Amino acid sequence: MSKHVAVLMGGWSSEREISLRSGNACAKALEGEGYRVTKVDVQRDVAEVLARLKPDAAFNALHGPAGEDGSIQGLMEILQIPYTHSGVLASAVAMNKQMAKIVMSAAGVPVPKGKVVKRADAAKAHVLPPPYVLKPIAEGSSYGVFIVRDGQEHPPQELSRADWAYGEELLAETFVAGRELTCAVMGDRALGVIDIRAADGGWYDFHAKYSKGGSIHILPAEIKGNIYLEIQQLALRAHKALGCRGVSRSDFRYDDLPGGTGELVVLEVNTQPGMTETSLVPELAAYEGLGFGELVRWMVEDASLNR
Repeated sequence: MSKHVAVLMGGWSSEREISLRSGNACAKALEGEGYRVTKVDVQRDVAEVLARLKPDAAFNALHGPAGEDGSIQGLMEILQIPYTHSGVLASAVAMNKQMAKIVMSAAGVPVPKGKVVKRADAAKAHVLPPPYVLKPIAEGSSYGVFIVRDGQEHPPQELSRADWAYGEELLAETFVAGRELTCAVMGDRALGVIDIRAADGGWYDFHAKYSKGGSIHILPAEIKGNIYLEIQQLALRAHKALGCRGVSRSDFRYDDLPGGTGELVVLEVNTQPGMTETSLVPELAAYEGLGFGELVRWMVEDASLNR
């Protein structure tokens, strides 16, 4: 009898729509691999739904708070349903960008210089010398992220909005110029390195990530071989330092501009990276000869408890 997999998607975070895209793509691929699949649009009654379904495994295609911060992982442990991706602790730490930086830095992974600031303070005056980046401590998909450019007189005015939805603490970090690079880890090995460029020449924001033709992916990244290898090693070190399992994806900045600093830093580790067929992780797996169906099959067969 085929294994019954519940694909968890949707949820209530700001990344709901992206999660639905990931979940639908993974569900379709898993059905193609011969699994019995139930799609679960996660709401507050998810414990009752899963207790009734009693799946053999849960494929976690959720993104953002609740799905990526250890909460749903803890529920899987309580219900004793084996699940994909990282466990409770790794998910919680990786989701909190400041905590993740502390852990990664202690493990010898270079991270951007910065500090945690109050939103009210960041709205009033520059909290670092420009250029710098302001971002929510626990959001994904570039929601609420601002690059404060050199010569910008005032901080972003959006920070003062009454309908601000991304928390009262922000991470302020020195802006590292140059390339946006990403590297995935699958199990205990690093995959390739992609150089991501926004098609409009700007930065890799929400539009560049999710709009058709919004970004250009160069795989393998056209960088020196020693840097390529270093990125793979750092992605694996960050994955292990945070205690990640299954698949993760680390995002980097690398300043190899003429007259640049040569700085290479890990911005964050995504424990629930995007999983549509055109997402970065499936693209990296395909480059290694692993089709989308084979990738999601590996993830389901890797599912466990006590992750």
